[in-house]
Amino acid sequence: MARPAELVPAADAPARIREAERFAHAILPGVSRTFAISIRFLPGTLGRAVLTSYLLCRIADTIEDDGTTPPERRGELLEEFLRTLDDREAADAFPAQAAGLRGDAAHLDLVRRADLVLVLHRTLPTRTRERVAHWVREMGRGMAKFVRNYPGGIRIQTLAEYKEYCYYVAGTVGCLLTELWHEHARAVGKREFERLWAKCQAFGEALQTVNILKDIAWDAQHENSIYIPAHDLAAQGSGHDTLLSPAHLEQNHKAVVHFIELARTDLDDALEYILLIPRRAIAIRAFCVLPLLFAYATLRDLTTSRAMLTVGGQVKISRREVRSLMVFGVLALLSNRALRRLVGRVKRRPFTPVPVAG
Repeated sequence: MARPAELVPAADAPARIREAERFAHAILPGVSRTFAISIRFLPGTLGRAVLTSYLLCRIADTIEDDGTTPPERRGELLEEFLRTLDDREAADAFPAQAAGLRGDAAHLDLVRRADLVLVLHRTLPTRTRERVAHWVREMGRGMAKFVRNYPGGIRIQTLAEYKEYCYYVAGTVGCLLTELWHEHARAVGKREFERLWAKCQAFGEALQTVNILKDIAWDAQHENSIYIPAHDLAAQGSGHDTLLSPAHLEQNHKAVVHFIELARTDLDDALEYILLIPRRAIAIRAFCVLPLLFAYATLRDLTTSRAMLTVGGQVKISRREVRSLMVFGVLALLSNRALRRLVGRVKRRPFTPVPVAG
C-alpha cells in the first residue's frame, strides 16, 4: 500500500537545510543548556532526529506556557502547529500565525523560525518522521486539552490529573526516544526495546516531575500555572490561592513531600531504564545519564528546601556540581555498578570532588 502523499514531502533546497541546521544548533543552548550538552553525544541521523524532536516539543511548550494569549487561541495555535508536521504550506505560514505570542526571548525566537525546525523534520527518514510526528501530536493534543480545560491558568486538581499531565508533556518524550533508540541503534534490538518500553514513560516523567517541583514558584508567578493538586494542598489546610503564602509554608511543604517521593520512585525507575540500555550503545547512555544525575541532585536539595514555595524562589544545583557530574557521569557509563554507586553518592550530598592539581 502506498504511503499518503503528505508523508513523502518534496526535498528542501540544500541551502535551506544548511540554514535550518545552523539555526537549530545556535538556538539550542538558549532553550536548554542541559539538553545542549547531552545532544552532543548522539551521532548522525539519531542525533538529528532527537534534536528536531526536542525543538518541536519546545515550540509546543512555548505556546502552552504563554498566559497572555487567550486559551482558545493557544489551543488553535497548538492544532495549527500539529498540522505543520505533514503540511509544508502550513509549516511555512506558522511563524506569522504565532507572531503574537509572549514569553522568553529564546523560546520566541524558536517559534518565529519554526519553519526551519520543520525543514529538519522533513529531512528525517520516513519511518522516523512518522514516529516523531505521532508523539509530538500526542503531546500537543494533551497540552491543548489542559489549556482549554483551565482558561484562567492551569490548576491541577487531583493526583490522577497530575499524572495525566505529566504523561502528555513528558511520558510521551520517553516513548519517542525509546522508539528512536530501536530505530537507529543496532544495540537496541527487539528484546532490549521491549524491556526499555516498560519503563520509558517513567524515564520521561521523572525529569518532568523534578522540574515541576523546583519551579513551583516560577510557574505560579510567571506562567500562571499550578501543578501541585488542589486536593493534596487542601488535605494540609492550604490551597492554590495560598501556595506561596509564608503563613502556609509548612502546610504547602507537607503536600509537596508526597510529590518528592513520587519523583524519587520515578527517578529510580529512570535509572533502571538507563541500566537496561546496552553498554555498547554508549552514546545513548551518555545522552540519558546527565539529565538523570542533575535531576537526582536537584531532588536531593528539594527534600530539605522551602525556596520553591516562596515568591521568587527556586532550587538549583551549583555549577561546580554540574561540572563534576558531567565528568564522573561519563566516566561511569560502562559500568552499571559504577552508575549505581554514583547515584547513591549524589542522593546523599552534593557531588563536588576536589579537583586534582595539574
